Amino acid sequence: MKKLDTNIKRLGEKTIPSPLQARFPLTSRVFVHGKMRILYNVLQRDVLAELETGELTAFEKGGPRKMIYHDPSKAKAAIVTCGGLCPGINDVIRAIVMESFYSYGIKNIVGIPYGYNGLLPQNQYNFISLEPANVDDIHNDGGTILGSSRGGTDDVGVLVDALERMNINILYTIGGDGTQRGAHKIATIAADRGYKLSVIGIPKTIDNDISFIERTFGFETAFSEAVKVIQRAHVEAKGVPNGIGLVKLMGRHSGFIAAHATLACNDVNYTLIPEVKFDLDGPNGFLKTLEARLERSDHAVIVVAEGAGQDLIQNESVAESRYDASGNVKLEDIGIFLKRKIEDYFSSIGSEANLKYIDPSYIVRSAPANENDSLFCAVLGQYAVHAAMAGKTDMLVGQWNSMITHIPIELAVSQRKQIDPDSRLWYDVLAATGQPIHMKNKN
Repeated sequence: MKKLDTNIKRLGEKTIPSPLQARFPLTSRVFVHGKMRILYNVLQRDVLAELETGELTAFEKGGPRKMIYHDPSKAKAAIVTCGGLCPGINDVIRAIVMESFYSYGIKNIVGIPYGYNGLLPQNQYNFISLEPANVDDIHNDGGTILGSSRGGTDDVGVLVDALERMNINILYTIGGDGTQRGAHKIATIAADRGYKLSVIGIPKTIDNDISFIERTFGFETAFSEAVKVIQRAHVEAKGVPNGIGLVKLMGRHSGFIAAHATLACNDVNYTLIPEVKFDLDGPNGFLKTLEARLERSDHAVIVVAEGAGQDLIQNESVAESRYDASGNVKLEDIGIFLKRKIEDYFSSIGSEANLKYIDPSYIVRSAPANENDSLFCAVLGQYAVHAAMAGKTDMLVGQWNSMITHIPIELAVSQRKQIDPDSRLWYDVLAATGQPIHMKNKN
């Protein structure tokens, strides 16, 4: 494997004693030494193999430092939320504000409205003052109090200009890979200008597809909410002859929500994800196996990730490539496509099929975080503040081997995390659904 560059950039030497020293003794384990690392590999064989090369791959450990870079009395922090909604965004905002205000004494914190577009002068948006009083109970609501949008990064230099005019020292970027690519550009331009700006990302992707991060906030809530929908689809399917419950879940390139929701409820008979190709027709195709399933059990529940089966959809009236403001390819609706194909197939063979189609995407993503996710969001927000105050920049706060880590943004967005079809996770899904290992006529 190619050597991973896990080094974290910093603005300069830490010369200011942390205010946390007044609360905790200097010898406390609360403080993290700058050289503490968390191993990338945990299997003994992999560690031994790395040792033979002379160096272990490891991530910088997150947490408060005894000495900090930014002067709390002068620091001004900004928070921006970009991209689609996700459970827990408000929890992260609240945690950043509370930790900044109470632990470090930063009184000047603002929110940037509507994503990076809120920094564009022509939009004339006003920054939102953030303090404990106006974020105290926002974690009870879904969405983001700052609003969100895609795009706004066509000219990143303009964004940096706006941050400089506002005398921002710390920028927290809450968003997915597109947001963090923008954050990387902001950090790079700021560094080139000699502008001392800490850019700290908190990865927000409901699809859980950021690399070198075990889980992203909101993911657990998302698949938990999806389970409720699947259970109701199962009820609908069992209530009629040859009943089919078809549920489309989010997952543009990675099927983690579909896979985890499947395993969490065990009502699913077919899970279709972007990482595993399938045929519709033919003796080994999906439709033939679905027919056999209905003959055996009289009902079926299908979960499909939004990015699955895109190679099967033919629509000549649509341009070959369409992109949204974040640069994501716009997907065709696999749910509607499958619904039509299934109904047409059973009609063609003279068999009854009662199909109920459910797309809960916006219901799932706008839900408030559940208790476990809310806890995770609070930790990520706090550790983001610790990293920023230590003068770190161009990095994400994530989790690896159940510990909070610092990851260079460039590394995290260098590839997309996906389900390995040869992994234990996918084998568990196959075991839970009973679906064929392959639904292809030719391997």
